[in-house]
Formats: sequence, C-alpha cells, structure tokens
Amino acid sequence: MKGLFIISGLGILAMLAEIFKFKKILYPLVLVGILAAYLVNFTEWNNNITIPMFSNMIRFDNVALAFSGVILITAFFWFILANDYFEQDHVTDHFALVLFALVGAIMLTSFSNMTTLFLGVEILSIPMYVLAASKKRDLASNEAGFKYLIMGSFASGFLLFGIALIYGATGSFDLMAIRSFISQAQGSLPVFFYAGVLMVLVAMLFKVSAAPFHFWAPDVYEGSPTVITALMSTIVKTAAFAAFMHLFLVVFGGVSEVWSNVLAVVIALSLIVSNITAATQQSVKRMLAYSSISHAAFMLMAILANNRGWASINAILYYSLAYSIGSILAFTVLYNVSKSRKSSGIEAFNGLGKRHPFLAACMVIAMLSLAGIPVTAGFFAKYFVFTVLIGTSFKWLLILAVITSAVGVYYYFKVIIAMYFKQDDSQEDVRMETSHALLLAVSSLITIALGLVPNFVIEIFS
Repeated sequence: MKGLFIISGLGILAMLAEIFKFKKILYPLVLVGILAAYLVNFTEWNNNITIPMFSNMIRFDNVALAFSGVILITAFFWFILANDYFEQDHVTDHFALVLFALVGAIMLTSFSNMTTLFLGVEILSIPMYVLAASKKRDLASNEAGFKYLIMGSFASGFLLFGIALIYGATGSFDLMAIRSFISQAQGSLPVFFYAGVLMVLVAMLFKVSAAPFHFWAPDVYEGSPTVITALMSTIVKTAAFAAFMHLFLVVFGGVSEVWSNVLAVVIALSLIVSNITAATQQSVKRMLAYSSISHAAFMLMAILANNRGWASINAILYYSLAYSIGSILAFTVLYNVSKSRKSSGIEAFNGLGKRHPFLAACMVIAMLSLAGIPVTAGFFAKYFVFTVLIGTSFKWLLILAVITSAVGVYYYFKVIIAMYFKQDDSQEDVRMETSHALLLAVSSLITIALGLVPNFVIEIFS
C-alpha cells in the first residue's frame, strides 16, 4: 500500500518539478523513490492490507505485493535504460506520465473491486497512449499512439459493458461478493452474466495482445520510441496478467467451463500466428513485438490450468519476472545498436560479436532466455507452465507449444547468427553509456541466476 502512495507522490512531484525548478534532481529522486517503494513491500508481507478510505476496494495481499515487486524492480531497470529519454524537451511531463502509468500498474495487481479494475486499466493506459506518440516529429510514433488509443478505447468499451452485465446479475462490484454469488448460484446464473464474463475476457485479451486481438501490437511496438516499447512489453504486460489472473483464477474460476475453451482457442491462435509471423520479420523490434504475443500465450496457459491452485500463480509470477528481465536486456542492446546505426533491422547486428563482444554476449543471453534454452530463466519459465498444464484436459496445447517454440528458436537465433557469422559493413560504431553497461551486466546475471536457482521465486507461494 505504501508503495502505491510513494509512486503517486513521485508522479505529483514530477508535475511540480518545472514550477519549483528542481527537475535536475528529479531523475535520482525517482530512482530512490522506486527502490523505497520496492523495499516497503517487504514490510507489508503477510499483512493483507486494505485501504479503508477507498472502501477497501484495493487490497495488498502477498500476491499483489509479489507482482507489484516485479513491476517496481522492472521499473527501476527501465529508468536506467531510458535515462536519455528524460533529457529531451518536456522532461517533467514524461516523468509524470510514466510514474502515473506505474500507479495504474500497481492498482491492477491489488484491485478487489470492478471499479478499481477499470480505474487501474485507464490510469495505466492513458499515459501509455501519450508516450507511444511522444516522438512528435515521427509519423510512425504518431500512428502508434493513434492506433493504441483507438484499440485501447475499444477494449475499454468491452470491459465496461462486461462489468455492467456482471453487476446486473450479481448486484455487486466487489470481487469476493461476485465469487460468492457464483458459488451459491450452483450453475443457475442468468445468460447475460456469462456474456459479461466473455466480454471481460475479450477486453483483457486485447490488453495482453493475444491473437486474434493482437493486430495493434506490432505497429504500436514498432512505431513507439524503443524505450516506450520496452515499457509496454514488460511493466504493462506484467500488470495486465496480474489483473487477468486475479479475475479468471480467483473470481471466475467457478464458471471456467464458459471461458476455458475460448481461452484455449485463443492460446492456440496466438502460438501459431505470432511465431510464424515473427520468423518472417527483418526488424528486431517488430520480431520482439510478435514474440511477445507468443509469451502472452504461455502465461495464458498457466491461467487456463486454473485447477492447480498456487502452482498457476507461481508459474505466472516466475514467467513475468523472467520475461521482463529478458526483455529489458534485449531492448537495452537494441536501443544502443539502433541509436548508433540508425536501424533496428537484423542487419544492424552484423558483426557485433567481433566489434562489441560484451554487447553481443548480453544479447545472446537475452535471446536464449526468450527462446527458453537452458540454463536461462526463460527455460524454467516455460517448464513451470508446462507442469501446471500437463494435468489438465488441454495437453494438446503442450504439443503445439513445443512445436511453435522450435520456430521461436529459429528467429531468435537469426540475431545470434548475424552477430557472430555475418560481415559487418557498417561504418558506425556502437556507443554505450556506463549505466547501460551496468544494467546489461546485472540483467544478464539475474537471467542466469534465475535459471540456476528457480526455486527462489517459484516456491514463494505454497
């Protein structure tokens, strides 16, 4: 709870920094504030704190604290990656937008009411629409912001309509009251309640960019500034999955027969479409956008196995952490390469292994983790998802996931091959800041460490 207040306070400070002329110290202040919010999480562990002045519509239990911890540590790394993004014009505006997006993300980990679900979605989404279009003189960035706004608004409409139908059937916005109503009804629920659940499902599938609701993601990811794309693929996705998991594992788990088959079809489509399309891309940024859809499918598989209790939550938490750190690692390398060589294509990585061995080695670790190769965090992320799904009736998805993952290995290795086996024809050298080198080293170590001792995260709930 205190972490939410700290990040909210930082957002307000960012808006005042220009007026009171302390914007030069805003960057270190934000880093210290995020670390403070992260550390405060540990003091609230096992306390199950609610906020009475909000009518207990936000609840920080251990699951909320764990996911908000992943979001906060990822945000700390992201701010190090994006340091020169905050050296441009309107620096305080950018700080405020990112910080309030973080507030929305933390709300999505801790909501206990449909009202705070919607508020969290909008507080997260509206700053992201602006940030996607923040490269004002770039037509692709303007297009990305516009597409994100239109599709996000469309998804919010589905979410609101679904919430209205659920309220009409249950008479409550409170999640536990809705869960109790489902349990007491014993299958005699009105048809429009099921329609509401499916509409909420569609809205959340838009938010996590699962196929066939993924069409906005590649264009938005490619057109947005690279650091904002990194923010979307890590913090936004983790928050969306925390909310998705809370809704469909905790609240709507009792009517899983309504949504589980729909979700299984969506997962299958996501695995096939994303991996086949990613394999044809020549832009690393666009390839990472399509691959994020595949990773979304894996996390949805853990939600689909909703009868496995804490195992599903542990698998989603571990996957979120592994994917976020791996993505920060990949986007940090991509940002430095594309900034120096003015291209995010695979050809920009040609010969990087000889000219910049450290940068190339970090990119190899990122690609191996995202591909799910031992002994990286990405391998155990997929392994734990497989273990929770194997005891269900959806084993056929495991076979499909293994086959499509092989395609994933192909397009991730295209980058590795370019770095070590292609001739470098570029005259531009890749320059990198010391802070980025430290970020790459720490992220690489965490990726390997999570692969060596996965039980540190996977057994957090039992």
